[in-house]
Amino acid sequence: MLRRVLVANRGEIALRVMRTLRRMGIASVAVYSDADAGARHVREADSAFRLGPAPPAQSYLDVAAVVAAARRAGADALHPGYGFLSENPALAVACAEAGIVFVGPPPSAIEAMGDKIRAKEIVSAAGVPVVPGRSGRGLDDEGIAAAAHEVGLPVLLKPTAGGGGKGMRRVDDPAALLGEIAAARREALGAFGDDTLLVERWIERPRHVEIQVLFDTRGNGVHLAERECSLQRRHQKIVEEAPSVLLDEQARRAMGAAAVAAAAAVGYVGAGTVEMIVPGDRFGEHYFMEMNTRLQVEHPVTEAVTGIDLVEWQLRVAAGELLGFGQDEVGVKGHAVEARVYAEDPGRGFLPSAGRLLAWAEPGADRHPGVRVDSGVSPGEVVGTSYDPMLAKVIAHGADRAEALGRLDAALADTVALGVATNLGFLRRLLAHPDVVTGALDTGLVEREAASLTPERAPDEVAAAAALWLLLASEPPGADLWSTVGGWRPAGASAEAVVELDLAGRAVEVGVRGHPSSAEVRVGEAPGCAARARLVDGVLEVELSGGLRRFVVASAGATLWLGERGDTYSVSVGTARGGASRATGARGGPARAPMPGTVRAVQVSTGDLVGLGQPVAIVEAMKMEHTVGAPSAGVVGEVRVRVGQTVALDEVLAEILPAEGDLDASPGGPR
Repeated sequence: MLRRVLVANRGEIALRVMRTLRRMGIASVAVYSDADAGARHVREADSAFRLGPAPPAQSYLDVAAVVAAARRAGADALHPGYGFLSENPALAVACAEAGIVFVGPPPSAIEAMGDKIRAKEIVSAAGVPVVPGRSGRGLDDEGIAAAAHEVGLPVLLKPTAGGGGKGMRRVDDPAALLGEIAAARREALGAFGDDTLLVERWIERPRHVEIQVLFDTRGNGVHLAERECSLQRRHQKIVEEAPSVLLDEQARRAMGAAAVAAAAAVGYVGAGTVEMIVPGDRFGEHYFMEMNTRLQVEHPVTEAVTGIDLVEWQLRVAAGELLGFGQDEVGVKGHAVEARVYAEDPGRGFLPSAGRLLAWAEPGADRHPGVRVDSGVSPGEVVGTSYDPMLAKVIAHGADRAEALGRLDAALADTVALGVATNLGFLRRLLAHPDVVTGALDTGLVEREAASLTPERAPDEVAAAAALWLLLASEPPGADLWSTVGGWRPAGASAEAVVELDLAGRAVEVGVRGHPSSAEVRVGEAPGCAARARLVDGVLEVELSGGLRRFVVASAGATLWLGERGDTYSVSVGTARGGASRATGARGGPARAPMPGTVRAVQVSTGDLVGLGQPVAIVEAMKMEHTVGAPSAGVVGEVRVRVGQTVALDEVLAEILPAEGDLDASPGGPR
């Protein structure tokens, strides 16, 4: 058996691998970039080695640095986790040359399945059906566009290297095709170092079902049933479950056999996943999409229903052990559902959120039976923009699907993350959606329903709660109210204290009469209502018009964060940020960075005429690109950024000045 394993990854997957290593009595070695020097995976490993600066290319993506760290650590094996170098055959080759066991398939299998064009050819020859499409290998942008027209719009553009939804784009409009090809190439090159694209026919209302496979070095292979991964946003899975409500036993056997055949065709070893697409109008059919030659983010749901620790078997197979069970011995018990918790702001188009994690609390096993949390953060850590924004995965297992969904919802409600915006509240509303409850899923459901699952604005009750907390936290007994609480002022000769709050970018005036323990609170122009507030073990309890609400509260500088059963709100004293720039269609105003990140493209120059929403710049953060549009029609004034520059949240990218004449109020510029 292995003695010491280097985990060539970070965050929750590094910690998850280390958990099994610890249980098996194997020493763990962490690696880290400068940005991760104080990260939780570094603290919990038996030993740790620095790789380099924060950018992945100079740390986690540096094959030589990772292998050198393993040699310095005296590791006899290396586990790549997922992402980064996990599907890079160069790492497997380098490990072999250094005499280090690579916990994964042989380089030939990684290389074959990592090239989506070649992978489709291999599995098709093995009798596995594939999605119709065309290879973009050797073609320029115009050639890829011609291939797309040949396949027939709508099409899906996919990088041939890598996965995780990076660079994938659906194209319906012929006029947008060349621009989308360029963007997909740019994202693919940045994420995988290869901008070759694959063009596939878009299948309407598809379901994404994947099969977990496990092989030993003697060619013995089994499938561990399937996972339903249709709940996605921007081709990125956010909720996964096992088994799928779509498949009956006949379909399960057919897809399982196809997955095993696909893996066997490349001499696979270890744990891997064969991803299939099922047409929404033809549930009896399935097509091979790709194979992930690594552990999947969603592997815990398979572990929950089969009782098999996939990381343990990865390690055992890598050490030369044979599978101790056959296909007939693989059973599925109950149902499991996983939700990915991201540092992102649903109210701002799911843009990544960055900042210090002021509070982090996971649902405890005492209150939540059947719940597992795989996380990679702890209170006080800084969530930056260099890496993927996922904070944790919450997994619930139950006797049936309804119980698993209920347990997951309750666990998400008890998860606390303050200091950054998260998708916790969005996930809870998604799980309650009628189509999710009944299992009527497809890969477009989240995008179609995103607006209905995202509140238009933070409720006024949050502003009232924030004002009451400010009073409770800042008022010394017997002191004069407005001399001790910053931002407050008396309202004329009345006994009302008034404060202007910025509630998630919206200016709100709150007035309070009396002490928070027995007060009247007014928000904006609405009539005042009776209110009571008190702090109990760090939780703010607020009674408004007879209804009791509980908020977890944390503050940093002038910003107050309130969390309520998954939903998170930021409040600060003063006027709302953004001003006129947030007023759609206003004449003039700055185009601002919607998130902290790096400028990847500047698409305007001083003096250009622009229409409302016309692209100004592209900002990238956490491996995602966001196009910043003009906040109004006008003329470009000063352009304040350059390509490669790092920008902060709301930093001005370019000034948009009012222009004489009639400008089109839609993207595309002047009429």
